[in-house]
Amino acid sequence: QVQLVESGGGLVQAGGSLRLSCAASRSIFSMNPMGWFRQAPGKERELVASITSAGSTNYADSVKGRFTISRDNAKNSLYLQMNSLKPEDTAVYYCHARSTELWGRVYDYWGQGTQVTVSA
Repeated sequence: QVQLVESGGGLVQAGGSLRLSCAASRSIFSMNPMGWFRQAPGKERELVASITSAGSTNYADSVKGRFTISRDNAKNSLYLQMNSLKPEDTAVYYCHARSTELWGRVYDYWGQGTQVTVSA
């Protein structure tokens, strides 16, 4: 079992920045991938960005060039730096981690979510 706890959400004006953090309850060294998803009211949850254990990143087209995902294995943490925020970025942001454990079983872990609201 892994607990993921997000922080760093809040209210920001358009054009502003926020940095989300996700703290894991145990080592994230082997978690592959880790990522950030978001869900706006009335919409499905969507992938924002992901990062593999080797450090390869992937971004949704809507956030490319504005958001940066990173991980610090020593701190068991995942981050999302969000710049040039737009009102359409408003959503609940969720941290995700995939872990392959004993006998090759794959588990998906989710945080409780943190609200990001961008005002026009």
